[in-house]
Amino acid sequence: MAVSQTRVQGVDAIYYRVEDLDRAIRFYTDLLGMEPTVTFANFGAEWTLPNGESFGIMKLPERMQETFGRYWRGSSGVMFAVRDLDAEVAAAKARGVRFHDEGKPQETPVCHMVFGEDSEGNTFALHKRK
Repeated sequence: MAVSQTRVQGVDAIYYRVEDLDRAIRFYTDLLGMEPTVTFANFGAEWTLPNGESFGIMKLPERMQETFGRYWRGSSGVMFAVRDLDAEVAAAKARGVRFHDEGKPQETPVCHMVFGEDSEGNTFALHKRK
């Protein structure tokens, strides 16, 4: 079935939450056979694979527990790449999608994202790289 217009452009990254960041960086560096593409001091690391997709790990610092910690339930989440974050959040809200913080974007040094829940309660993010 052909899609005339795609809202989501791809998967920007899939992240796992970890407890021991250094141990997890060593594990995934060995498993993937490459050094992280980017590291975030005391927070996480991300590997950009040859096909352009990214996998990352994060350990939420205490200061981020209040904001991001309540969104990522469990150990992982998917970040869907969108071209226009505000427009896609508005369109999804109109279709009844539930967002945390009423869809207010969260900002990091590398992106803006809005956390939502699917029909089963799984967390996802609409994500726009800077």
